[in-house]
Amino acid sequence: MAHKAPFRLDGRTALVTGGGSGIGEQTVRALAGNGARVLVGDLNADAAQAVADGVANTEPLPLDVTDPAGVQSALEKVSSLDILVNNAGIGHVGMLEECTLDDFRTVMRVNVEGMFIVTAAALPLLTRSDRPCIVNIGSVAGLVGVKRRFAYCASKGAVVSMTRSLAADYAGKIRVNCVCPGTVDTPFVEAYLEKYHKHEKAETRKQLDARQPIGRLGKPGEIAHLVLYLCSDEAEFVHGSMMAIDGGWTAL
Repeated sequence: MAHKAPFRLDGRTALVTGGGSGIGEQTVRALAGNGARVLVGDLNADAAQAVADGVANTEPLPLDVTDPAGVQSALEKVSSLDILVNNAGIGHVGMLEECTLDDFRTVMRVNVEGMFIVTAAALPLLTRSDRPCIVNIGSVAGLVGVKRRFAYCASKGAVVSMTRSLAADYAGKIRVNCVCPGTVDTPFVEAYLEKYHKHEKAETRKQLDARQPIGRLGKPGEIAHLVLYLCSDEAEFVHGSMMAIDGGWTAL
């Protein structure tokens, strides 16, 4: 008897927010490469189009996660949805006294309200699926304190708690899990280095490497393949989990 290859998503439709770069782009590639039809949601329409142009079985879905009417309008064009990956997010560097109210509100608006808006709009579609799942991209910053990441830690702590609440409310109906990466080598990190450590990039990158006990940053594809697992039938018993993928950071 032939056995089905593991982690296949044939016949399923997925939406990945923030799918135009970094972890989001690699998640699009991993899901589409295993049979899913993937909607590349991104605020940057050109980035979403570029990913869709280069990956079979995908299509762009320009999406501002902070715009309820725009999200609702975009999802009204989607006929079915089995997988939602809430990946869109932004960061902020600074302690409390380095974080203005506007800074705090902006981070919370994208990372927390954005997840709420997209999940609420996607819920009617997901409830019609026979194998629905949600994967939220959190962070180790939602599990432990990280120096000079006050607003970001607050937002990712909310993502973790929202995941747990959704898992409690929809147990047996929608599988909900959260992936909590350590520092991952993405354009997000490169932008941080350019903005805050332009003249000491190499030294700062070494410090970021050392923060993970295994001595290097994560790779976007590594995060994407954990998401793939959580979306697959092989993870049917995984529900309400906060899965750290951080090179050992939270083990210390």
